[in-house]
Amino acid sequence: MTIIHNLGFPRIGVQRELKKALEQYWRGQINAQELEAVGFGLRKKHWQQQADAGVSLLPVGDFSWYDQILEWSTLIGAVPARFAQDAQQETGLDTLFRMARGRAPTGEPTAACEMTKWFDTNYHYIVPELEAGQTFRIARSSLFDQVDEALAAGHQVKPVIPGLLSYLWLSKGEDFNNGASDERKLALIPALLEVYEKVLTRLQEQGVEWVQIDEPILTLELPQAWKDAFKLVYAKLVQQKLRILLATYFESLDDNLALAGHLPVDGLHVDLVRGNDDLQAIADILQPGQVLSAGIVSGRDIWRTDLDAAAVRLQPLKEKLGENLWLAPSCSLLHVPVDLASEKKLDDELKSWLSFARQKLEELNALAAVLDKRQTPAIEAFLARQHQALENRKTSRRIHNPAVQQQLAQSVSISRDRTPFNERMKKQRAALGLPLFPTTTIGSFPQTADIRALRRDWKQGGLSDVKYEAAIKEEIAKVVAFQEEVGLDVLVHGEPERNDMVEYFGELLAGYAFTENGWVQSYGSRCVKPPLIYGDVARVMPMTVEWTAYAQSLTNKPMKGMLTGPVTLLQWSFVRDDQPREQTCRQLALVLREEILDLEKAGIHIIQIDEPAFREGLPLRKCKWQAYLAWAVDAFRLSVSGVRDATQIHTHMCYSEFNDIIEAIAAMDADVITIETSRSNMELLLAFEQFHYPNEIGPGVYDIHSPNIPDTDWMIQLMQKASEKIDRARLWVNPDCGLKTRDWPETRAALEKMVEAAKVLRLQ
Repeated sequence: MTIIHNLGFPRIGVQRELKKALEQYWRGQINAQELEAVGFGLRKKHWQQQADAGVSLLPVGDFSWYDQILEWSTLIGAVPARFAQDAQQETGLDTLFRMARGRAPTGEPTAACEMTKWFDTNYHYIVPELEAGQTFRIARSSLFDQVDEALAAGHQVKPVIPGLLSYLWLSKGEDFNNGASDERKLALIPALLEVYEKVLTRLQEQGVEWVQIDEPILTLELPQAWKDAFKLVYAKLVQQKLRILLATYFESLDDNLALAGHLPVDGLHVDLVRGNDDLQAIADILQPGQVLSAGIVSGRDIWRTDLDAAAVRLQPLKEKLGENLWLAPSCSLLHVPVDLASEKKLDDELKSWLSFARQKLEELNALAAVLDKRQTPAIEAFLARQHQALENRKTSRRIHNPAVQQQLAQSVSISRDRTPFNERMKKQRAALGLPLFPTTTIGSFPQTADIRALRRDWKQGGLSDVKYEAAIKEEIAKVVAFQEEVGLDVLVHGEPERNDMVEYFGELLAGYAFTENGWVQSYGSRCVKPPLIYGDVARVMPMTVEWTAYAQSLTNKPMKGMLTGPVTLLQWSFVRDDQPREQTCRQLALVLREEILDLEKAGIHIIQIDEPAFREGLPLRKCKWQAYLAWAVDAFRLSVSGVRDATQIHTHMCYSEFNDIIEAIAAMDADVITIETSRSNMELLLAFEQFHYPNEIGPGVYDIHSPNIPDTDWMIQLMQKASEKIDRARLWVNPDCGLKTRDWPETRAALEKMVEAAKVLRLQ
């Protein structure tokens, strides 16, 4: 019998139960015991759902309160000194939350740890902060408690832990900020090995047989020192009696295939969806008795798997490996919604094309039956439905739009070039009349319960179009008046009509579809509901012009038009897989081009096209970067190149490393870029300084993901630090991201201090 296992399951719950409980706890509406009870209930439910789907080895440790890397940092005692963690006590839940967001119901507020994207996904993790001579210890029992829970429920478990070397690779610290960073990080291996051995010993004592150790950095181009470290580390770890499944994902092993295959581990998981390693080569490097876990069902998208093709691909491996061939999703199912059965409004045709987390496990169960030659009537019926759905999707008329295809073909002749920046800048400064250190926000303002209820009632038909429009305009007027009171220089309309920066636009475009409960965790309690791009994308009507023009009519100050960029609209959707992604991206660019030109005609002279996912789309292997960056930059320039010189184009990027793609960012040729720098203490500006970035920059001066109110002197110091790297005439002052998740008292207090900081800077 072919073993089915899972690398990880969505933790938030089909109705976002975890999100709601976390936010209740942070607001003081429930206590820690009540929060723990919600987590216990979700874990129990999810384990049973996986077992019912045929999963033999259940992942334990994939549940976390914020993210799995932060969870591991607290478990091994890697808590920065500013969080005042007692070296002899267990790391508490509130210490974990203070590390993530700077504040918790107990403990002193302080600066949160840095947050960034998990490889090329829209999931975020809290970056480990380490230092030379760092010590480690088992400081939290959560993993072991969860193993006991699962064993008590009668499940066969497979604990999931971050790999030692991937954890080190992802870590940061002041001691690692120079050319010796690799050497200094690798010097921590002995101390880390000691705590890893203790963790494995404790798991073994609990009766665990297999442990999954995630080493996704094996899909990267690694320096030789790191490759050598893998041999050292795993030679030491396999001395434990536990059986180790080494898990890689998100890309091919490529030049690391031989390295991974020769490590003395009991099993190797490879991503056969995103990876293109030769299966025969993988099989040939396996050691006698070693398990190959085939990640054959995508953990990153929501389309049904072609099980016929998968069976043909895997049958030779099955014949060679027998019971040592395991089946699994390509990566953790954290990146997809929980259950398609919760979707009641999707039409039958579209729904038949989809597969969420629970359905992906059912697909694996059917594939295992095919490989084992134990097809029952139920399995045969499942396979027939799967085959028919795939055929229907290929021939459906709703997929292709000849007008869009024609427009795309003609776009080749559209110039992507604007007048040189220095010439544009003079016209923009003359037209806008802004002071030094102009102040603005990233776009969104607090989304209150009343606003969300307003949108809900309108969508459900309980509120007429006329009343809805009047209510939204009333909210816009409040936001504009608020910004004038605070003293901001460039205003926004606040986006009260938008549920999400991607979903909002998708709802107004052809080629998109939407779910009711297709929630995916982005970070902590932040969940998004990615739209589905199933066909050619076209603009049906103007999407933002009416609201932005109305906001501009209320003030003499410049009003920014707010749009989501083509790459982010692509990356933060579940994208059709029947054509190249770059083709879909250019369709989105043409849609935005129409919207941008209409905004300009309506008198909007500053337009921001957000691209926070720009780096997220970067392939993990550098040899593939150039091709991606070429079409990503081209899509952005295609969307904006039609505007007049005096129209100022902004873009926004957050929680990404820019050093290695700074040339591509410059090639986008936005007039102003706003970036996140508050958590990293202006570290990200170094790339812009070293490259001599020519255009204007707004380094975020405070962290909107923390409820802490920023100090005016702190923001002044940050901007002084920025002005040492960038000409002060090219600097803007702004938060590091949108204010949607904050409340109004926090927002007022923070922005008033930010404006005060800008005024002080102008006098220096």
